[in-house]
Amino acid sequence: MIDKLKKRIFFIIMISLSTIVLGTIIIYSTVSYRNSINATVSMVDRFVQMPEFEKREKKDENIGNPEVPKNKMQNSEVDGVYFVLIENSQIVSNSDFSNNSDISEYALKVSNKIGKTGIIGDYIYKVEKGRNKETNVILIENTKTITHVKVIIITSVIIAILAIIIIYILAKFIANLLVKPVSETFEKQKQFISDASHELKTPLAVIEANADVLENEIGNSKWIKYIQNEVDSMSNLISELLLLAKIENIDDIREPEKFDLSKQVEFSLSVFESMAYEKNVQIHSNIKEKVFFYGNKEDINHVISTLTDNAIKHSEKDKNVEVSLDIVKNEIVIDVINEGEPIPEDEREKIFERFYRIDKSRNRKEKRYGLGLAIASSIVKKYKGKIVVECKNGFTSFKVIIPIQKEGTFGK
Repeated sequence: MIDKLKKRIFFIIMISLSTIVLGTIIIYSTVSYRNSINATVSMVDRFVQMPEFEKREKKDENIGNPEVPKNKMQNSEVDGVYFVLIENSQIVSNSDFSNNSDISEYALKVSNKIGKTGIIGDYIYKVEKGRNKETNVILIENTKTITHVKVIIITSVIIAILAIIIIYILAKFIANLLVKPVSETFEKQKQFISDASHELKTPLAVIEANADVLENEIGNSKWIKYIQNEVDSMSNLISELLLLAKIENIDDIREPEKFDLSKQVEFSLSVFESMAYEKNVQIHSNIKEKVFFYGNKEDINHVISTLTDNAIKHSEKDKNVEVSLDIVKNEIVIDVINEGEPIPEDEREKIFERFYRIDKSRNRKEKRYGLGLAIASSIVKKYKGKIVVECKNGFTSFKVIIPIQKEGTFGK
């Protein structure tokens, strides 16, 4: 639970800060990119509007690449300007591009981007619609501006990477800082439950022993039976609390071993035959043979016992409880299905919470405290697995999915 909360806080901080920082970097880079290009294009537009240029253009309208006056270009940052006339995807200007074969190729590539400016290769381009439906492409050779734009892009990428790294470290630190008080409180709560449970075992044992002595002295009495039943109920609750505290503390888990899971499931089911018989419920099993598992027998036995007990108690009379074991895609799948009243959809996640009971009056009468599924879920999570609840066509399925554990990898 603490790890889940920590991950959620981490992702919220990471996504929020990344969105703000990366958004700012992208906006700054885009604005700088557009400003650099527009400044160069505006400079060329001013040259094109000069009287010397207009006279040259009127002198020979067939020339598709009139040159900007050299004496005016010397004081600018523009290294060269090429004007390309394109009609029906064909270059129709009489300009000689023999000195640079890329001009024609670049002009054709950007000719469909009417009204746009940008960078292609080592040129800044501008595309305009001509008077006779032809397309005018201006390619500007400006090494300084293009180098400046590339520096902006590279710098932005580097800053973005560094920002992500810093945000990651910062998000981790803040998440740990925020979760630390919760984690400490949770650990104190677990320690309190464990200590209180141990302390309660002694007086309960004394009460139980005194009740047995009284029963031997005065015989059967309903009052003594009440005491003994409540003592048994409290003993079961304390045992479940201690087990839950033990499971949540990874240091208290015994060393795992490799065992035949198929035989263990069959053994666990055999314990419930009398219980199923009393309720007129049939247990059917479909167990894949020789499925070996690396873990703790008591853990797996508790999960199977909890789910089977739950299935029998919530199954309708004269119905079946089906238990299957199989291996699907390197995962062990244990499926416990019963036919009975479905679990409401909004309750399916809550049933794995501690002390949560859907039918509180019925569970109180049966001395059930809502810890069984919480313990089973904790055990399965310990093995990197999950329990999936499904209710379809009157059938309720508790499906345990656990990745196959390899020796020496448990708990890693």
